[in-house]
Amino acid sequence: MPIYEYRCESCNHEMEAVQKISDEPLVKCPACANDTLKKIISAAGFRLKGGGWYETDFKSGKKKNVAGGDSSSGGSGSGGASGDSGS
Repeated sequence: MPIYEYRCESCNHEMEAVQKISDEPLVKCPACANDTLKKIISAAGFRLKGGGWYETDFKSGKKKNVAGGDSSSGGSGSGGASGDSGS
């Protein structure tokens, strides 16, 4: 789900809200209770919910092995193609 940023035009309070794309924009400021909250254009942020999402799903190259270990191994682990060359 997208994470939207809002700023109040009355009190300059800034906040983030997790909303569906189809949800109506928020208008009531939680700080001053005025209906002057406006959506800010910012970098896209989203949350992956549910099972099946892994840290390496959207990484490539050397960034793929971020959980630790030796970065010179190329992220292939101890298995790989070197054990299958005997056929």
